Amino acid sequence: MNKAQLVEAIADKMGGRQQAADAVDAVLDAVVRAVVGGDRVSVTGFGSFEKVDRPARYARNPQTGERVRVKKTSVPRFRAGQGFKDLVSGSKKLPKGGEVAVKKAPKGSLQVGAAAKKAAAKKATAKKAAAKKAPAKKVTAAKKVAAKKAPAKKVTAAKTTAAKTAAAKKTAPAKKAVAKKAPAKKATARKTTAKKATARKK
Repeated sequence: MNKAQLVEAIADKMGGRQQAADAVDAVLDAVVRAVVGGDRVSVTGFGSFEKVDRPARYARNPQTGERVRVKKTSVPRFRAGQGFKDLVSGSKKLPKGGEVAVKKAPKGSLQVGAAAKKAAAKKATAKKAAAKKAPAKKVTAAKKVAAKKAPAKKVTAAKTTAAKTAAAKKTAPAKKAVAKKAPAKKATARKTTAKKATARKK
């Protein structure tokens, strides 16, 4: 039986071929996604699907007999439930025309993906914690950078004030010298006026 035949087999019970195809696709997709995520899908009376890790090993090529290195891998595994085994072995008989005697799951036991949900919740909490811690690190880094830059500003301010005081000291004597030179000019002016006066008298 292939997928199309499976859809045809349940089409009458699902109310149409399209509804049956959608149901089969949804079930298979849910099983595959759960197993890929590392979760175990268990259907009571039917079986369980799970992911199994195989370590790296050596195997032999059946054609050449050569020893070959096989890499580490993960494979899906299906284990039939006891009810399924009993029906296949013939210890229990299949009901005629009705549904297979697979036990219905009790209420509250349909928790396919519970382990995956727990893992996702742990990852979400870890991400939230990391997100809370990250801004604090950025703030401390910004404070450190500001602290490193602050002394540089103080040093530059000290340098500028020192330069200003040095310039003021240099300019102060120059101003005094100019002030001293000014009376000399006045004295020479007086001498020239005195000479002019004597010349007139003569």
